[in-house]
Formats: sequence, structure tokens, C-alpha cells
Amino acid sequence: MRDQPTAQTVEPTNSKETTAMTPDATLARLREYMVGPSRFMTLLSLFELGVIDALRTQPGQTAAELGERVGAKPDAVEQLLLLLVKEGFIALDEESGAYRLDALAHVAEHDLRRALAYMNMIKVVALRQLFYLTESTRTATLVGLKELYGVSEGTLYGAVAEHQDLREAWAKLMDTVTANIDPWFFGNVDIPAGAQVLDLAGNTGLGAIHTYRHKASPGLRVTTFDLPEKEHEALENFKAHGVAEHCSFIGGDVFDGVPGGFDIVLIKHFLDMFDKDDVVRILKGVHDALETGGQVNIMVPVYPEDITDTDNYNVDFFPAFFIGCAMGQGGPQKLSTYQSWLEECGFKVTKAITKDAADIPPDVIPVQAILSATKIA
Repeated sequence: MRDQPTAQTVEPTNSKETTAMTPDATLARLREYMVGPSRFMTLLSLFELGVIDALRTQPGQTAAELGERVGAKPDAVEQLLLLLVKEGFIALDEESGAYRLDALAHVAEHDLRRALAYMNMIKVVALRQLFYLTESTRTATLVGLKELYGVSEGTLYGAVAEHQDLREAWAKLMDTVTANIDPWFFGNVDIPAGAQVLDLAGNTGLGAIHTYRHKASPGLRVTTFDLPEKEHEALENFKAHGVAEHCSFIGGDVFDGVPGGFDIVLIKHFLDMFDKDDVVRILKGVHDALETGGQVNIMVPVYPEDITDTDNYNVDFFPAFFIGCAMGQGGPQKLSTYQSWLEECGFKVTKAITKDAADIPPDVIPVQAILSATKIA
């Protein structure tokens, strides 16, 4: 095993000078929140109607022509286009009344598809449920899931198995997120040749597949650990990707205990789903399952140490998403907080890094971090 860099303790900071907003500036900021939902849906609706694609294939169409092409009243199309003209996404020739793509014309198609996957997930999974955010916060339950889908108990992750619209919007995005972030994760963690690896809460096996592909070695075996109902799909995925002899599945609940006999435990896209008490239970369960010297590698979105950092959107999105849409609890923490919790649970942190913002597409919300830690006696 190659040497791991020793983590530097991350100290919370707030180096920005606090400048009080005037009452007028505060009200103007509130106005930005007021128009946020309508701006979001205006933009997304023009994509869903097919207006953006129509202008991409044939620039210079009027509202009447666009309305006929997409099956909508021209007056309504014209109203929706006003915002995109204001924002510079679309340009309008005032003399002819013809529209063409402006800023949107210069965005690569694969980048646009990624952004739209986020927007579709937000519409289907978050926007409707967040109507009930206040009630969800008070009850620590997903009131929106109950009102909209009749799910009185459980979480989003159970509901996606029963409701196709939720599954399509959420799973498609999550698979894309995993595929995009895993190369960075595996490029920064050490998995020795022949190691026995447990992918904790590994869902239907995609993480195990990526682990083997990125870290393949003689004797390497990767096991997905998740609820028993995920087993069939996970095993089918292993077969489809040609890794069935290297990957396996164990059914169980992390809160009932973590299987032993593994050198390394991976925890990805999971800890941020819970409040501190449950995170500590999970980490202590991993600690109990590992032998001294065993390692845990964690990937999790994190808040900036300076919470007023306006370039990090984790704070803007994740609290409402987890409390109102996904779990009824949870949300990311600062990197320094996760470090302290690992130490509290008997681990020595050997690496703690956050993905460089310059390497994250500007439309992507999560800012991910990696924490590697070793069980000490």
C-alpha cells in the first residue's frame, strides 16, 4: 500500500467582512427568491415544449411559427420567450419578430443534457415536494411524498422503486453523477492489489462495477452491501458488465450491522443522508467491522468552511432537498465536521480533500470531498 498523505485539520473560517445590507437591498434580495420558481419553470418549459430545439434546427422563427411548430398558442410562447431574451439565452430581432438562440447556441450538447437532467430531477423530485417543506421540517417526515404519492413511511429511495416518474428523474441523474465523479474518487484513494472491498449502501452495484474497473488487480473482490431487495438487479448488473466473478452482493441494513472480513469499506453518496446521530452509528458500525489498520474511504458533498462562500451551491440546494424531498433529515456537513466525527468513532484521518471548483462544470451543484481514514487500535 502506497503512503497516504496525512490530512491537515481543516479549521472553520469566516474571513469575509460582514457588510450589513440596507433594508432596500434586503428587499431586493427577497425579490430574487420570489421569482426563482417562475424563472426555473419558464426556462424548463421552453425546453420541454421543444422551442429551444426548434430554434436550434431552424433559427429565425417568429412566435407564430414556433407556436405552430410546438403546438402552443403563439401569444403564450411569446410571453415565455421574454425571460430568455432578457437573460441573453435567446435573441430577438425587433424588426422581423424572429427569434434565434444566443448564449444557448454556444453550449455543447452534452453539457446541456447534463444541466437538463438536473433541472428535470428538480422539477419531478423536488419542486412539488418542497411545497410541504415546512410541514416536513416540523414532523421529520416526507409530507410531500405522502400527499403526492401516498407514501406514508419511508424515504425517496424507497419511493423510486415504486413510482416510475420519480425513478426516471432521480436514477438517471444519479447514474450520471456517479459516472462523472468516480474517476476522481478512485484516482485519489488507495485500494491495494487483491483487497476485499465492501461498497456500503452500494444500491444496485454500479459503484462496485466502477471499483473493479478502476482498481482491477488479481484477487480483487468488491461486494455491494444494501437492502436485500436490491440483490437481483445488482447481480444482473454484474453479469451485464462482465464482472460477476469479481463482484458480489450481501443483503442487509447498515443500522443492523456491517459485514466483517473486508480490508476496505467505501461509503459514497450516503453519509449526507443522515443527521449526526445516525452518521456516528454508521461510522461506528464500520469501525467494529474492520480489523485494526482497515480503511474507510468516503465521498460526500460538503459545505464550504466559510458558509458565506457564494461560489458553493451545496447550501442552496441540499438542506431543502434532504429534509423536504429525500429523507426528512440529513444534509451535508463541512469537511472539518466529518473529520471530527471520524476521529470520534476511532479512526485516524489520512486524507481530506475537496474537489477543485475549477474541475467542476459550472452548472453542477454538488461539491464533493474525499475522506480516507484508518481504524486505530
